[in-house]
Amino acid sequence: MNKKINSSTDMSIFEHLEELRQRIFIAALIFTVITLICFTYMKHISYILQQPAIGIKFLQLAPGEYLFTSIKVALYSGFLLSSPFIIYQITLFILPGLTRKESNFIVPILFISIILFFSGIVFAYMILVPAALKFLINYGNEIVEPIWSFEQYFNFILLLLFSTGIAFQIPIIQVILGILKIFSSTEMYIYWKYIVLGATIIAAIITPSTDPITQIIMSIAILALYSSGIIVLKILNK
Repeated sequence: MNKKINSSTDMSIFEHLEELRQRIFIAALIFTVITLICFTYMKHISYILQQPAIGIKFLQLAPGEYLFTSIKVALYSGFLLSSPFIIYQITLFILPGLTRKESNFIVPILFISIILFFSGIVFAYMILVPAALKFLINYGNEIVEPIWSFEQYFNFILLLLFSTGIAFQIPIIQVILGILKIFSSTEMYIYWKYIVLGATIIAAIITPSTDPITQIIMSIAILALYSSGIIVLKILNK
């Protein structure tokens, strides 16, 4: 019989609400502090994000564009860097109400999900972004000079980074479906033809550059992630 991890302590609804308020306050405080730090070091963050765009001149096309873009980037960076701490606070809140079996399932899933999300961001920054920018810079460079809007460039980079991080959650979804016995690893393998088509569609949706090189790389990555999810389920005998 599964018992709750903290079954010896029964909390009233008001105590639960108070704990939830404290967890939200801590998470909001961490997010605010990290966001302010990111805004303070915005020049360094901007320099890192500009690295893939070698030889490109950026313009500020409207008054305050750099300021508003800096605030946006700081918010995204603050959310990104504080997300593990926020998830940790959420875990601390729900953990006492879970059975030991449930906690042994949820906690590793959350931990691996965070790792995969950041792995997706690194993959996008190191491989997808340079490939997309190289194609976009070289295409038509004899006709038009590549001078880009500072804001539009960062919108492109941030969208690609976050969408790739989300796409890297595919194995997590597969493992959850397998453990819940909704789909088995064998069934997932049977539908591989549809997955190839789906990977192509997903890659086209989440890659804002629309260039074929980036979409092909993203499609291959999605198929590799899907295959790794099947392998994990095979190991788990699901």
